[in-house]
Amino acid sequence: MLRINPTRTRWRLLSLFTAATVALTPASPVLASQAMEQLFGILKTKGSITQAEHDMLVAAMKADEAKAAVPAPAPASGATPSSAPVVANAPAGSTAALERRLAAQETRIKQLESALSGTKTKVDQIAAGTKPEASTGLAGKVEKLEDILMGTKGQVEELSRITDNTSPSTLSKTELDEMLADKWYERLKLKGYVQVRGTSVLHDEGAPLNVPNDAIANDLTSIGIRRARMTYSGDLTNHVYLYAQLDFFGSVAGSVSNAVSARDYYADISLDSAREYRVRLGLSKVPYGWSNMQSSQNRLALERPDAINSAVEGERDFGAFFYWAPYEIRNRFKDLVKMGLRGSGDYGVLALGAYSGNGINRADNNGRTHYVARLAYPFEFENGQFLELGVQGYTGQFAPGTSSVRRPDGTTGTPTFADKKGVLDQRVGLSAILYPQPFGLEAEWNWGRGPTLSKDMRTITSDSLSGGYVQANYRHVFANQQELIPFVRWSTYDGGRKFATNAPRNQVDEIGLGLRYIPYPELELSLMYTHGDRTNTAVAPYNQTRADYIGLQAQINF
Repeated sequence: MLRINPTRTRWRLLSLFTAATVALTPASPVLASQAMEQLFGILKTKGSITQAEHDMLVAAMKADEAKAAVPAPAPASGATPSSAPVVANAPAGSTAALERRLAAQETRIKQLESALSGTKTKVDQIAAGTKPEASTGLAGKVEKLEDILMGTKGQVEELSRITDNTSPSTLSKTELDEMLADKWYERLKLKGYVQVRGTSVLHDEGAPLNVPNDAIANDLTSIGIRRARMTYSGDLTNHVYLYAQLDFFGSVAGSVSNAVSARDYYADISLDSAREYRVRLGLSKVPYGWSNMQSSQNRLALERPDAINSAVEGERDFGAFFYWAPYEIRNRFKDLVKMGLRGSGDYGVLALGAYSGNGINRADNNGRTHYVARLAYPFEFENGQFLELGVQGYTGQFAPGTSSVRRPDGTTGTPTFADKKGVLDQRVGLSAILYPQPFGLEAEWNWGRGPTLSKDMRTITSDSLSGGYVQANYRHVFANQQELIPFVRWSTYDGGRKFATNAPRNQVDEIGLGLRYIPYPELELSLMYTHGDRTNTAVAPYNQTRADYIGLQAQINF
């Protein structure tokens, strides 16, 4: 048989009321009273408490406020007040004012705890003459009241902060900046993604399959983690933004695999309050090629096309870049990603920069700087369709790595180039992106000259190059917000691969068919089949491979 302790029941009811009272700061009693009366009214309407219990709680609340409203006697001259310091005249939003408010709240809580301890004795005395049976119904009500009050704890706490003007929703930007002025770490955000991929080579002829930017696409690897990215970013101040990205399964200098490596580490320094003019310093993406700047997290195809990626393998380098875009267009660049249209991100309408030219995480070896310029604009039509057009180019000297090879004439030797400072390396490219609403089309092409191994494998000279890709896709969004995106891509390239040892000529002609299914934002599943012909640029004599291979990938976003 269930026995109800009347002392415990009334003690719990009083405790719940006191806890709710403590949650509301005494700095604004009128707002607190209104909020508590509304809360008690809602509980009564829902049947959680009776009319009598409602009246009892309201009366107890008003009695407590009446006691709190009695002015304390003025302290003697020179005496130290025992109560909390008055903070009404403290500068609004200042850290010192907030700390004094907190001290006042803590003092008030201790006073209520002391009063609660004294009240418990009175409740015990009153409860001594109460029959257990009379409190059975009250116990059930108290149980329900406790559950409901605990469920609305967050709302009550937020209300208490609002009445004390310390809630972020009531602080001005200036006040919030003052609070976080010396706490830059509070502004940082953490995000990332992981790509687990399996690849199967269905058929190949000639040299072993070698895809420069996909270490998993070969006969010797079946499954692996292609990317595991973790990003920290945020505003250190109103004028300095920090971005750092690590890859836990990256490669270092193109040789060491599955190593933790830096992908990005840069600071954006804003030159104006609207942040339309920025200077980016550090390790970051080079603004060349829309597909290079688009995040691998958003790209439909498993890897970037060789024609564009061969300009800056790894897409990043050490450098200094200037970006400009009107405030409205900066937001548009961001929206093209947030809307699920898989944009490239905000790299400005105008981009100018100087960078090492040796590639990501590679030390400079020739003392020659590369220079890049890009102009792009995302047009928005009256029907809501977006079209982005861009033109870009770069120039510099590149000194490729070399090693001994067996030449076609049977001799062995290391290729050389005339100028130890490097070989002329320059390109110009065009981009046109029709964002999928629901039909989408991507097209990029570039031409130029770059380091290329001669046919006799004796010298490396600046030779012509050209290539690009075209991709069509269709984005279907179901009623439950799941997405299905089929796509087809044709890519071609004929030119030197400067980042490979000896800079051999790379000839690529491939077509790929793929499908991406997004059951919910945290998970994206991709399937892509590729058929074509490409050069094995990893092993001399750099023969062609004709292959069919398929890749399956699961991407987890967080």
